[in-house]
Amino acid sequence: MKYPKWPKRDPIKNYFPVPNEVFLLGLSPGELAVYSYLLFCEDRNTYQCWSSFKTIGKATGMSTNTVRKYVRMLEDRGLITTEPTSITTKFGQKRNGNLLFTIRPIQEAVEQFYQQQMEKISLDVQRKKASGTKVKQERPA
Repeated sequence: MKYPKWPKRDPIKNYFPVPNEVFLLGLSPGELAVYSYLLFCEDRNTYQCWSSFKTIGKATGMSTNTVRKYVRMLEDRGLITTEPTSITTKFGQKRNGNLLFTIRPIQEAVEQFYQQQMEKISLDVQRKKASGTKVKQERPA
């Protein structure tokens, strides 16, 4: 039996959307990989997922500590929020569960990024004025 070279793909079942604005935020490759995996796992109605650091690490080829670092960085950028969960074992013991990840609206993260960039620029201008050097205006690329 001959298999088709390019199998038919159903765009609704086999893909997940990544917002274009993500590429404006200057994410590192690790942050982008973790964020993409969370988008892949999220429930499209609630925008939440319950992946463990270990599961994310296996999918992205990172250690759990590296995943934890990138999750913190994504939280700082306003792309995701996390909430601790707990589970009850069959013996009645309460244990910590996986984090509940909520994917935030991308527009809020973009606004936060631009606000931080503006603050950084004004701080640089103030430093140059204080040092007595001439402030040269640069045009954005």
